[in-house]
Amino acid sequence: MLRRPVYGYVAHTIRHAPEGGITYEAFCTAPRCGADSGPQEAHEAAQDWALRHTGLTGHDLFRRVFTDHARLTRPTAGPSHDPGGIGREGEGW
Repeated sequence: MLRRPVYGYVAHTIRHAPEGGITYEAFCTAPRCGADSGPQEAHEAAQDWALRHTGLTGHDLFRRVFTDHARLTRPTAGPSHDPGGIGREGEGW
């Protein structure tokens, strides 16, 4: 008997989770520098770090990173789904 896997589609959404917060970071991209602001809770704190770093070093190019947390949810009602299935709706991206 031939065995084949069966995959089902499971609809879900992924959205920003406000309780997870957002962090902001700035990284100096000058050669051999590697300095960074570390995670900050306010955009202004990372920006102020970059301004101070430029004043001290003259470095003027930074990479900024904004990180949030996301929550994945599956519908609780609707058509039956294979619990082992894999699927994704890109809402919230």
